[in-house]
Amino acid sequence: MNIKEASKQTGVSSAAIRYYEKELLIPAIDRSDTGNREIDARIIRRINFVKKMRAAGMTIENLRRFIELFDSKNDTNKEQTALLKEQLNDMEKSAMIYNWPLTIYTTNWIITMIT
Repeated sequence: MNIKEASKQTGVSSAAIRYYEKELLIPAIDRSDTGNREIDARIIRRINFVKKMRAAGMTIENLRRFIELFDSKNDTNKEQTALLKEQLNDMEKSAMIYNWPLTIYTTNWIITMIT
């Protein structure tokens, strides 16, 4: 399928797909004789994976590293797990930052309602 069809199927813009390819987040996409990208099911799966990981907050740098590990011929499960745990830890820290004002707003709202 071409990039427009892939964009429609994945919900990822054509520009983002080209960016993912440039940043090595997806494999290099084969081109037709006319120069159009020919995107197969494997690349669609990778685009969807990248989309989900970005939505979860993974940085481009960490995602690129994870994909390098995943695509490696070596056993990199420990490194992949460590990278995901690091990402989860970063997300938990961010959640704590958001919880602080939420707690204040909720507490003030309750105090306002009580007094």
